[in-house]
Amino acid sequence: MPRQMRIQSKTKTYHVMIRGNGKRNLFFDDADRYKFLNILQEKNKDKKYALYGYCLMENHVHFIIFEGSDDLSRIMKRINTSYAYYFNKKYQRVGHVFQDRFRSEAIEKENYLLAALRYIHNNPVKAGIVSHPSQYQWSSYAAYVDGNSPYFSIVDRDTVLGIIASDRNDAIKEFIEFHNYGDHDEFIEYPEEEKQLKEISNENEALNYVSSFLQEKANTTDLLIIKRDSVLRNELIRHLKERSSLSIRQIANVLSINRGMVERLKI
Repeated sequence: MPRQMRIQSKTKTYHVMIRGNGKRNLFFDDADRYKFLNILQEKNKDKKYALYGYCLMENHVHFIIFEGSDDLSRIMKRINTSYAYYFNKKYQRVGHVFQDRFRSEAIEKENYLLAALRYIHNNPVKAGIVSHPSQYQWSSYAAYVDGNSPYFSIVDRDTVLGIIASDRNDAIKEFIEFHNYGDHDEFIEYPEEEKQLKEISNENEALNYVSSFLQEKANTTDLLIIKRDSVLRNELIRHLKERSSLSIRQIANVLSINRGMVERLKI
């Protein structure tokens, strides 16, 4: 199957995810994580692009990147190649470290940028690792709220805080409050735009999303798999509830499942 063309962002801003090949771990100890952050720092010495946020999990990494004068594919290739070389050498292995190249979604609006940033900072909370993003060492959250963070300089926090408020201290306070809401699609100063900013707005888009999701997670596009795999089904329902403006009935139709299954699952 040919690789799909990446959707170009008019703002040159993207939510990017890389994952370990076969969902294997990318990081086995803190030395690996520090090495990855050092690579992020090193590969952007010339400031051709901006990193608005990151979160390192065991087997995947989230970024929010502004391309600037660089190209996203080149940016990710430099980062991935450097880390793969380090990883294979350290663990005396060969082969691909990352699954494919990367996944990305275009970010076109400032409030979607803020929501995406909160989403990646809350990844460790959703995974049950910590109860609040401030407790997690391996994300950019600390760089926004604490100027003494060791990797403070990696992140272009001025751009993001400037979106929130003109006064730096006010912006940091609102940033913290925004993250305290959790991940429920609330946007700072833009509540009326919530529906417009949903990634999936109709059933056709939902069907395309479901096909991509199943292909990535289970190497199939056959909906029958979610009847057998309740974990996969629940994850997919959560995604559609979080990312779409579809009703419960529409989600049930798209997935060909009982409406009650969708209704009972809380996000």
